[in-house]
Amino acid sequence: MSVYLIGNFYHYDFVLDGRRYKATTGKTSKQAAQKVERDERMRLESGYSESVRQEEREQGRQTIRAASEAFLAEYVAKHPQTLAEYKLKRVIESLGDRLVLEITPSIVKRYQADRLIAKAAPKTINEEVALMLRLCGDQGDLIRSRLRREKALKLKVDASPGKAFSVEEQDRMLAAALESTQRARAGCERQARGEKQAKGEKQGGSPSIYPALVLALNCGMRDAEIKNLTWAQVDFAKQILTVGKAKTDAGTGRTIPLTGTLLDALVDHTRWYAARFGEPQPGWFIFPGGGRFPKDPTIPITTLKTAWTSIRKKARVSGRWHDNRHTLVTELAESGAGDETIMEIAGHVSRQMLSRYSHIRTAAKRKALEDVERTRAAARGRSVAQPQEAAAEVPPPVLQ
Repeated sequence: MSVYLIGNFYHYDFVLDGRRYKATTGKTSKQAAQKVERDERMRLESGYSESVRQEEREQGRQTIRAASEAFLAEYVAKHPQTLAEYKLKRVIESLGDRLVLEITPSIVKRYQADRLIAKAAPKTINEEVALMLRLCGDQGDLIRSRLRREKALKLKVDASPGKAFSVEEQDRMLAAALESTQRARAGCERQARGEKQAKGEKQGGSPSIYPALVLALNCGMRDAEIKNLTWAQVDFAKQILTVGKAKTDAGTGRTIPLTGTLLDALVDHTRWYAARFGEPQPGWFIFPGGGRFPKDPTIPITTLKTAWTSIRKKARVSGRWHDNRHTLVTELAESGAGDETIMEIAGHVSRQMLSRYSHIRTAAKRKALEDVERTRAAARGRSVAQPQEAAAEVPPPVLQ
């Protein structure tokens, strides 16, 4: 109790939920003043509890989409907004119209299963679920506790998040992608002339898959970064590419030099692009949408998955599109590039994240260990030779 006498009357002074309350009790008796303070504290606590319950009820009646907007407004003050938006995108697509109070442990487990079927990585799913439960507030805390008891809160994450393609695999993929792109572009030209496909001739292919694959292997760009790339982001004069909105703040706006192979692929793509759509405009997407015969450069390509799957099969390789990014990071690490350089190219947030992507191959590990072994052997050779030379100069001891 915090009552004290000022003049003839007792006053109270206490803090509730971070707010300070000071006033006179109007009582001259300390015992009566303490009762007034007790009653006032109870009244405020009751009102506060009811306000909290009302807030929880209102939150529960929100849709996941609405709750995510409010959540991001607060989250962005302390965290990278682009990362949170990226993680919540799939949650909103799947559960956006559901009310927060409708989210249950079973709904969360169903979401995990659906994302696994869609080939999402366990680590990605865990991050999405974590944000989903956070925006659900107290209900999310209860669901989290329940799933933790059932050992169903987090999916098991493999030690390695992907693989790095060998040079031979890359060559086979690039050859298959180039053939696919050339075949698709020929089909686009026939379609523009109003000609029908020759009987028995296979159409298929993607006019964008070869330059997109070269970008992935030489820039380490993510799928969304590639699909949303515009001509304004490519400076042929300076031979620089500027990444647009990325998964992380660290990745947004990073610049990547255009090397010979990539520059050649983009120049060739520009020729085909200009022939089909006219002079490329800064706001047009480099990989336009419209399906097999792209027709609208103002909308981006929706997916590279179909063409990528075909190329992998033809090249006889296994792996995800994202593994092209792993490949570049691994090769940069093996080449001796520093962490800062790799992060400037790949857009990683931290060295901890970088370590997950650097799949140093067995051959590189073996070479490093063999170098250590050779260095030790050379040192031992010197250390053995020196005592022998010294021993030759010292006469043997005389035995008594």
